[in-house]
Amino acid sequence: MKKSLIKLENVWKIYLMGDVEVAALKDVSMSIDEGEFVAIVGSSGSGKSTLMHLVGCLDLPTKGSVFLDNKDISSMRESELAQIRGKKIGFIFQQFNLIPNLTALENVMLPLEFQNMDGGEAKEKAMALLNVVGLDDRMHHRPSQLSGGQQQRVAIARALSTNPDVILADEPTGNLDSGSGSEVLSLLEKLWKQEGKTLIMVTHDLNLARRSQRQIHLKDGKLWSVKT
Repeated sequence: MKKSLIKLENVWKIYLMGDVEVAALKDVSMSIDEGEFVAIVGSSGSGKSTLMHLVGCLDLPTKGSVFLDNKDISSMRESELAQIRGKKIGFIFQQFNLIPNLTALENVMLPLEFQNMDGGEAKEKAMALLNVVGLDDRMHHRPSQLSGGQQQRVAIARALSTNPDVILADEPTGNLDSGSGSEVLSLLEKLWKQEGKTLIMVTHDLNLARRSQRQIHLKDGKLWSVKT
Protein backbone atom coordinates (compact mmCIF):
# COMPACT_ATOMS: atom_id res chain seq x y z
CA MET A 1 0.00 0.00 0.00
CA LYS A 2 1.41 3.36 -1.06
CA LYS A 3 1.75 6.05 1.55
CA SER A 4 0.46 9.59 1.28
CA LEU A 5 3.44 11.84 0.53
CA ILE A 6 1.66 15.21 0.26
CA LYS A 7 -1.55 16.17 2.01
CA LEU A 8 -3.49 19.44 2.18
CA GLU A 9 -6.20 19.91 4.79
CA ASN A 10 -8.68 22.82 4.43
CA VAL A 11 -6.04 25.06 2.86
CA TRP A 12 -6.72 28.73 2.13
CA LYS A 13 -4.28 31.18 0.57
CA ILE A 14 -5.37 34.80 0.85
CA TYR A 15 -3.47 37.78 -0.57
CA LEU A 16 -3.99 41.42 0.35
CA MET A 17 -4.38 43.66 -2.70
CA GLY A 18 -4.48 47.08 -1.07
CA ASP A 19 -7.47 46.86 1.28
CA VAL A 20 -9.04 43.95 -0.60
CA GLU A 21 -8.57 40.29 0.32
CA VAL A 22 -8.22 37.94 -2.64
CA ALA A 23 -8.50 34.20 -2.00
CA ALA A 24 -6.26 32.32 -4.46
CA LEU A 25 -7.14 28.97 -2.83
CA LYS A 26 -10.38 28.28 -0.97
CA ASP A 27 -10.66 25.37 1.47
CA VAL A 28 -8.66 22.88 -0.62
CA SER A 29 -8.18 19.34 0.74
CA MET A 30 -6.32 16.69 -1.28
CA SER A 31 -3.54 14.12 -1.06
CA ILE A 32 -0.90 12.73 -3.41
CA ASP A 33 0.62 9.30 -2.86
CA GLU A 34 4.26 8.36 -3.14
CA GLY A 35 5.09 7.38 -6.73
CA GLU A 36 2.04 9.03 -8.32
CA PHE A 37 2.03 11.14 -11.49
CA VAL A 38 -0.54 13.88 -10.91
CA ALA A 39 -1.49 16.77 -13.20
CA ILE A 40 -2.85 19.94 -11.58
CA VAL A 41 -5.03 21.50 -14.24
CA GLY A 42 -6.72 24.87 -14.52
CA SER A 43 -6.95 28.05 -16.53
CA SER A 44 -5.04 31.23 -15.66
CA GLY A 45 -6.13 32.46 -12.22
CA SER A 46 -7.49 29.08 -11.11
CA GLY A 47 -4.96 28.80 -8.26
CA LYS A 48 -2.79 26.04 -9.70
CA SER A 49 0.52 27.94 -9.40
CA THR A 50 -0.36 28.98 -5.84
CA LEU A 51 -1.02 25.33 -5.04
CA MET A 52 2.34 24.34 -6.50
CA HIS A 53 4.12 26.98 -4.41
CA LEU A 54 2.56 25.54 -1.24
CA VAL A 55 3.37 21.93 -2.16
CA GLY A 56 6.92 23.00 -3.07
CA CYS A 57 7.49 24.75 0.28
CA LEU A 58 7.90 28.08 -1.53
CA ASP A 59 4.99 29.60 0.41
CA LEU A 60 2.80 28.91 3.44
CA PRO A 61 -0.99 28.71 3.66
CA THR A 62 -3.03 31.49 5.27
CA LYS A 63 -5.23 28.85 6.90
CA GLY A 64 -5.15 25.07 6.98
CA SER A 65 -2.27 22.58 6.96
CA VAL A 66 0.17 21.24 4.37
CA PHE A 67 1.91 17.95 5.15
CA LEU A 68 5.00 16.65 3.35
CA ASP A 69 6.03 13.14 4.34
CA ASN A 70 3.77 13.41 7.43
CA LYS A 71 5.45 16.64 8.60
CA ASP A 72 3.31 19.78 8.87
CA ILE A 73 5.22 22.49 7.03
CA SER A 74 2.57 25.16 7.67
CA SER A 75 4.33 26.71 10.66
CA MET A 76 7.96 26.05 9.70
CA ARG A 77 10.58 28.78 9.52
CA GLU A 78 12.08 29.75 6.15
CA SER A 79 15.39 28.07 7.06
CA GLU A 80 13.57 24.77 7.64
CA LEU A 81 11.60 25.13 4.41
CA ALA A 82 14.82 25.83 2.48
CA GLN A 83 16.33 22.59 3.80
CA ILE A 84 13.27 20.61 2.71
CA ARG A 85 13.30 22.25 -0.74
CA GLY A 86 16.98 21.44 -1.15
CA LYS A 87 16.68 17.77 -0.25
CA LYS A 88 13.17 16.59 -1.08
CA ILE A 89 11.91 18.64 -4.05
CA GLY A 90 13.17 19.10 -7.60
CA PHE A 91 11.76 22.05 -9.56
CA ILE A 92 11.29 22.32 -13.33
CA PHE A 93 9.99 25.67 -14.60
CA GLN A 94 8.57 26.86 -17.91
CA GLN A 95 11.34 29.49 -18.18
CA PHE A 96 14.15 26.92 -17.56
CA ASN A 97 15.83 29.31 -15.03
CA LEU A 98 19.35 28.28 -16.04
CA ILE A 99 22.22 30.60 -15.14
CA PRO A 100 23.35 32.02 -18.52
CA ASN A 101 27.09 32.32 -17.85
CA LEU A 102 27.40 28.73 -16.57
CA THR A 103 27.71 25.64 -18.75
CA ALA A 104 25.11 22.86 -18.67
CA LEU A 105 27.45 20.87 -16.42
CA GLU A 106 27.94 23.80 -14.02
CA ASN A 107 24.19 24.46 -13.86
CA VAL A 108 23.53 20.85 -12.85
CA MET A 109 26.37 20.91 -10.31
CA LEU A 110 25.02 24.02 -8.57
CA PRO A 111 22.45 22.38 -6.22
CA LEU A 112 25.05 19.77 -5.24
CA GLU A 113 27.52 22.50 -4.33
CA PHE A 114 24.80 24.15 -2.21
CA GLN A 115 24.54 20.81 -0.39
CA ASN A 116 28.33 20.99 0.22
CA MET A 117 29.12 17.96 -1.93
CA ASP A 118 32.78 17.53 -2.85
CA GLY A 119 33.55 19.20 -6.20
CA GLY A 120 34.82 16.05 -7.91
CA GLU A 121 31.85 14.01 -6.74
CA ALA A 122 29.42 16.76 -7.81
CA LYS A 123 30.98 16.88 -11.28
CA GLU A 124 30.79 13.10 -11.67
CA LYS A 125 27.14 13.02 -10.62
CA ALA A 126 26.22 15.95 -12.89
CA MET A 127 27.91 14.29 -15.86
CA ALA A 128 25.96 11.08 -15.20
CA LEU A 129 22.67 13.00 -15.06
CA LEU A 130 23.37 14.85 -18.31
CA ASN A 131 24.00 11.44 -19.86
CA VAL A 132 20.60 10.27 -18.56
CA VAL A 133 18.83 13.19 -20.30
CA GLY A 134 20.81 12.66 -23.51
CA LEU A 135 23.10 15.68 -23.29
CA ASP A 136 26.50 14.15 -22.60
CA ASP A 137 27.77 15.82 -25.81
CA ARG A 138 26.47 19.26 -24.77
CA MET A 139 27.63 19.50 -21.16
CA HIS A 140 30.17 22.26 -21.84
CA HIS A 141 27.70 24.44 -23.76
CA ARG A 142 26.09 27.50 -22.19
CA PRO A 143 22.28 27.92 -22.31
CA SER A 144 22.48 30.33 -25.28
CA GLN A 145 24.17 27.55 -27.27
CA LEU A 146 21.34 25.08 -26.60
CA SER A 147 17.85 24.72 -28.06
CA GLY A 148 14.80 25.21 -25.84
CA GLY A 149 14.29 21.45 -25.53
CA GLN A 150 17.95 20.96 -24.59
CA GLN A 151 17.75 23.71 -21.97
CA GLN A 152 14.70 22.06 -20.42
CA ARG A 153 16.56 18.73 -20.29
CA VAL A 154 19.41 20.48 -18.45
CA ALA A 155 16.79 21.82 -16.03
CA ILE A 156 15.46 18.28 -15.53
CA ALA A 157 18.97 16.98 -14.82
CA ARG A 158 19.45 19.81 -12.31
CA ALA A 159 16.12 18.97 -10.64
CA LEU A 160 17.27 15.36 -10.26
CA SER A 161 20.71 16.19 -8.90
CA THR A 162 19.79 15.93 -5.21
CA ASN A 163 17.71 12.76 -5.79
CA PRO A 164 14.46 14.43 -4.61
CA ASP A 165 11.34 12.56 -3.51
CA VAL A 166 9.10 14.91 -5.52
CA ILE A 167 9.52 16.53 -8.94
CA LEU A 168 7.38 19.64 -9.47
CA ALA A 169 7.05 20.63 -13.12
CA ASP A 170 5.35 24.00 -13.77
CA GLU A 171 4.21 24.13 -17.43
CA PRO A 172 7.38 22.18 -18.40
CA THR A 173 6.60 22.24 -22.14
CA GLY A 174 5.10 25.75 -22.25
CA ASN A 175 8.04 27.35 -24.10
CA LEU A 176 8.77 24.41 -26.41
CA ASP A 177 7.63 23.37 -29.87
CA SER A 178 5.47 20.24 -30.03
CA GLY A 179 8.38 17.90 -30.87
CA SER A 180 10.62 19.11 -28.04
CA GLY A 181 7.65 19.20 -25.67
CA SER A 182 6.82 15.57 -26.43
CA GLU A 183 10.46 14.55 -25.81
CA VAL A 184 10.53 16.36 -22.46
CA LEU A 185 7.26 14.79 -21.34
CA SER A 186 8.47 11.31 -22.38
CA LEU A 187 11.58 11.88 -20.28
CA LEU A 188 9.46 12.87 -17.25
CA GLU A 189 7.26 9.80 -17.74
CA LYS A 190 10.37 7.62 -17.82
CA LEU A 191 11.53 9.08 -14.49
CA TRP A 192 8.12 8.31 -13.00
CA LYS A 193 7.82 4.78 -14.37
CA GLN A 194 11.42 3.60 -14.09
CA GLU A 195 12.77 5.63 -11.17
CA GLY A 196 9.56 5.70 -9.11
CA LYS A 197 9.62 9.48 -8.70
CA THR A 198 6.51 11.31 -7.51
CA LEU A 199 5.73 13.69 -10.37
CA ILE A 200 3.41 16.70 -10.05
CA MET A 201 2.85 18.66 -13.24
CA VAL A 202 1.03 21.99 -13.37
CA THR A 203 -0.53 22.64 -16.77
CA HIS A 204 -3.43 24.26 -18.60
CA ASP A 205 -2.98 21.78 -21.48
CA LEU A 206 -5.53 18.96 -21.24
CA ASN A 207 -3.60 16.82 -23.76
CA LEU A 208 -0.59 16.87 -21.45
CA ALA A 209 -2.73 16.26 -18.38
CA ARG A 210 -4.24 13.11 -19.93
CA ARG A 211 -0.81 11.46 -19.86
CA SER A 212 -0.81 11.58 -16.04
CA GLN A 213 -2.29 8.99 -13.69
CA ARG A 214 -4.68 11.45 -12.15
CA GLN A 215 -5.91 14.98 -12.88
CA ILE A 216 -6.78 17.50 -10.18
CA HIS A 217 -8.81 20.35 -11.67
CA LEU A 218 -8.95 23.75 -10.01
CA LYS A 219 -11.43 26.50 -10.80
CA ASP A 220 -11.55 29.91 -9.08
CA GLY A 221 -9.34 28.63 -6.24
CA LYS A 222 -11.51 25.60 -5.49
CA LEU A 223 -11.05 21.90 -6.09
CA TRP A 224 -13.39 21.36 -9.02
CA SER A 225 -12.90 17.71 -9.93
CA VAL A 226 -10.48 14.78 -9.72
CA LYS A 227 -10.14 12.43 -12.70
CA THR A 228 -8.22 9.17 -12.99
